[in-house]
Amino acid sequence: MDMKKITDTFSVSPQIAPGDMPALKAAGIRAIICNRPDGEGADQPSFEEIAAAAREAGIEARYVPVQSGMVTDADVAAFGTAMAELQRPVLAYCRSGTRSATLWSFREAGKRPMPEILSATKAAGYDMNGVARRIANGGRTPTDTGDAHFDVVIVGAGAGGISVAASLKARKPGLEIAVIDPADVHYYQPGWTMVGGGIFDAQSTAKTMGSLIPKGVHWIKAAVAAFEPGNDAVILDGCRVVKYDRLVVCPGLKLDWEKVEGLEDTLGRNGVTSNYRYDLAPYTWELVKSMRQGRAIFTQPPMPIKCAGAPQKAMYLSGDAWFRRGVLKDIDIQFMNAGGVLFGVKDYVPALMRYVEKYDATLNFFHDLVAVDGPAKRATFRVAKPETAPAEITVDFDMIHVCPPQVAPDFIRVSPLADAAGWVDVDQSTLRHKAFDNIWSLGDVMNAPNAKTAAAARKQAPTVAANIVADIAGRSAVAQYDGYGSCPLTVERGKIVLAEFGYGGALKPSFPKALLDGTKPSRAAWFLKERLLPPIYWQAMLKGKEWMARPEPLNVAAE
Repeated sequence: MDMKKITDTFSVSPQIAPGDMPALKAAGIRAIICNRPDGEGADQPSFEEIAAAAREAGIEARYVPVQSGMVTDADVAAFGTAMAELQRPVLAYCRSGTRSATLWSFREAGKRPMPEILSATKAAGYDMNGVARRIANGGRTPTDTGDAHFDVVIVGAGAGGISVAASLKARKPGLEIAVIDPADVHYYQPGWTMVGGGIFDAQSTAKTMGSLIPKGVHWIKAAVAAFEPGNDAVILDGCRVVKYDRLVVCPGLKLDWEKVEGLEDTLGRNGVTSNYRYDLAPYTWELVKSMRQGRAIFTQPPMPIKCAGAPQKAMYLSGDAWFRRGVLKDIDIQFMNAGGVLFGVKDYVPALMRYVEKYDATLNFFHDLVAVDGPAKRATFRVAKPETAPAEITVDFDMIHVCPPQVAPDFIRVSPLADAAGWVDVDQSTLRHKAFDNIWSLGDVMNAPNAKTAAAARKQAPTVAANIVADIAGRSAVAQYDGYGSCPLTVERGKIVLAEFGYGGALKPSFPKALLDGTKPSRAAWFLKERLLPPIYWQAMLKGKEWMARPEPLNVAAE
């Protein structure tokens, strides 16, 4: 915990943990305000967990969530109401403390001189000059000038962002590049399925963000509030402005946990888990190890989702563990899929069906999870089969692995960059924005019809880098992305069906069929997933070494 005092009665901090409550109590804190929405980070405790620990310590807790980088007048009013009603001293927290400091600054703007606000927040480590400009500009952040300017600005330091930064630096070392991302930790998310299956330790999938930012690239540790592409500007939390010549947008997507009623309140307990969160994947394995009988449900929401095979990977690895322990006959496995097929590329379905039969799993199509009652261990599904009136059913469970609904981040959906569905609108070949010529996008956030996987980002990053360098030189696009994605389907411990495909479901195998037939389960594919892919990710992909990912030259016809 890193509590930063702004006044004698108000402090802010980055994300706190339930275990911090005794120290907060000892420091004299009487109330806390959470300004961070649940589900924002992969390792974030829910407000309910924080509130329960606070109650036990005799500290009042209030939930005033604010979307990252998007402080509105209504947010300031809600924060002011909480401050007026709570006993002092108060601690407010968010991901980094910036949102909380921003809310306080806006609230105090009518009571204190602006130099006093700037001095107090600066002493605590927060720059509120952007807030001052917004107040002076009638509530709008001016973007004609900026706090910083770069040749290339990259929004998001996930797999796509760091890879494209490294690829750009490898091609043009003199470029001034900035990566914007508020996270302290970078996760190898493809490893979480293996954590949930008892193969990897969770810690092996995480590294500090600072250790991965390419040498010579500026890291701006902040959240993005808005884009003003007409002024080549990105507005950050605290109302700071970063200007760019070229922009790359790759912040990933948002896990919409709150869309399923009751889910957030019971995650990590009552047999409710998900491999889509860093801190929950180990709980999946705990449940699998302890389960000897009963019903296990595995859910898949409507598309698009990242790693569309992940929900069934969890089912297969769990079924394999129960099979090996001799308890499978006493466990009822139910796969609840909001879609109408087991896997979107038919060539891989026969091999998968053999494992569905081996684990005696029941496939339930057009079943969309809408509510979870953890204490009662009941899940409610909306069943919408073709040519049938929708209905709701409730199913009891002993364990449920949930894949949450997924949407574009809020600051993307409301931006000029988004299409009608909220995703960044790009040309699916060049990955250049359809309306803004100096903007590109890659990874889970854009709307090309490819599978949202890390393997896709591995291929997209060199394509974007090559096309940006060509644009700087005054040339048209030189590289194209063919929709490649890969989904290593972990059908049992030691064997994988390696699905590799491009646009339209066209098979895109990386190896000769004699060496590795991806349509059949193989130990070679397991070795690739367990032993080779993690070091390739950390040591090659994130360092701009484009092993088996060189950009494909753009055909004139495709342009």
